[in-house]
Amino acid sequence: MEKQAFRGSYEPYVSPFDPCPPVTVKTFVLPPQLFLGFQPPGLPQYSPAEALRHGSLWPALVDGYSKKEGIS
Repeated sequence: MEKQAFRGSYEPYVSPFDPCPPVTVKTFVLPPQLFLGFQPPGLPQYSPAEALRHGSLWPALVDGYSKKEGIS
């Protein structure tokens, strides 16, 4: 399964009295658990050592957000 970073975005409200220049669009990472639903049968699994390193038994639930998850 290929790693995908699900991202969301929004445009914050900018007051006409705000002295700072506005940030037009802000983005954030959505956790993959939101898109998985029920666990499908035959979902790939890490070995026990890799699962401890990544913090999850299933690669589909590793989103790469944490610096520790990026360690190979």
